[in-house]
Amino acid sequence: MRRALDAARAVPRTLPNPPVGCVLLDPDGRALAVGAHRGPGTPHAEVDALQQAGAAARGATAVVTLEPCDHTGRTGPCTQALIAAGVAEVVYAVEDPNPVGAGGARTLLDAGITVTTGVLADEAKELLAPWATRYWHNRPFVTWKYAATLDGLSAAPDGTSKWITGPEARRDVQHFRAECDAIMAGTGAVLADDPRLTVRDADDMPLPYAQQPMRIVVGETTIPNYYRVFDRVAPTLLIQTREPHEVLAKLMENDIHHVWLEGGPRLAGAFWNAGLIDRFIGYLAPAMLGSGRAALEGEATTLADLRPITITDVRRIGPDIRIVGTPGPPPREAMGKGEGY
Repeated sequence: MRRALDAARAVPRTLPNPPVGCVLLDPDGRALAVGAHRGPGTPHAEVDALQQAGAAARGATAVVTLEPCDHTGRTGPCTQALIAAGVAEVVYAVEDPNPVGAGGARTLLDAGITVTTGVLADEAKELLAPWATRYWHNRPFVTWKYAATLDGLSAAPDGTSKWITGPEARRDVQHFRAECDAIMAGTGAVLADDPRLTVRDADDMPLPYAQQPMRIVVGETTIPNYYRVFDRVAPTLLIQTREPHEVLAKLMENDIHHVWLEGGPRLAGAFWNAGLIDRFIGYLAPAMLGSGRAALEGEATTLADLRPITITDVRRIGPDIRIVGTPGPPPREAMGKGEGY
């Protein structure tokens, strides 16, 4: 199952489809094939593995990170492909939360295939969260990215903020941006920095339009149409509200699964206070400002308001430090209201 998870993780972005990996094992437990889903219109992980294995798939065990789908979309049901190939057993980690594709386990059982579930379920849920949060919690998954000095400041007193971190960190950000299907900033950050909010390659050139996430600009302030966020490099959606729940509802209407929140401590603070940030990625530069603007404008007034955080990864990126973590729930009821910004 870990090999299947690794295969799924190796694909940069599959949205709006889930990341899925599949390993086919012969009756002696030897790997026959390793498959992965690579995005809409491409074979699902099970079909990818079955095509590699050919006739050797008969009597095999399919180890899959997600319950095999049981519906016809751009491709046929994986359940029927597994049945037709003569697979004897299917082991999967997590049930499909999408009601359109769910029910595969019952179809496989009815066809006489042995089914086992729950293997490495927690790891699989973590992998699937950016896709599955819309089904689990009826909203997109939110990743907040920020860059700051070691004393937690993201801009100098005069408002300047480019560049706090080095070129290695800025390139690293592009890989994470590419995993999302929306990049979001507040109107204040857009007016201050005139960002493009796009995914760029190693030469700092924007990727083609078809590969770009949707750009989301949130707030009630008017942005002049000559700002770069309105260029033709990527689609742009304006959401004229200051309420995080309304923002996420609008993103659901636009079929957004994973939004990259970047730019603007007030907008980030509104999502943080509402308990709507699922993951943060912070880049810390080896420098101090001493005064300036904090990376986050929250509502904490006392140490009792400290927010619990689970750190999942820490590493050097060039001269900077990258920290990845998962915020816990807001410690006070007042911090979960999401009153806007």
